Amino acid sequence: MRKDLEDLIDDFSLFDDWEDRYRYLIDLGKTLPVMDKSLKTEENLVRGCASQVWMVICNKGGLCYFEADSEALIVRGLIAILHKIYQGKSLSEVREVDLEDLFSRLGLMQHLSPNRRNGFFSMVEKINNGLE
Repeated sequence: MRKDLEDLIDDFSLFDDWEDRYRYLIDLGKTLPVMDKSLKTEENLVRGCASQVWMVICNKGGLCYFEADSEALIVRGLIAILHKIYQGKSLSEVREVDLEDLFSRLGLMQHLSPNRRNGFFSMVEKINNGLE
């Protein structure tokens, strides 16, 4: 597994209490750059998310880049995790990541609602479709 993702797992493991992990997830979301309102269009909405999520993906020279935003703080944290996985990474680096394993190792599989998990994987699907 990539060092940056191992560091993310280590960061989450510092918290014994799930409430602290939620706060950390929300803090991660606060680090995201603000998405321009002009990009928050129907076309850029991610289908399958309980909250509104807008996402714009591009492949620049074989590297993945995307912008995304949500009104929900926890979802913004999930977007921040996706940034760590995808942003500026090659398609081969992206495809090496076992997302279900990572999601489980972060403790998210067990502690997020099914709707949030489905939304997370809907964002992943939109990114993957945008890269092809």
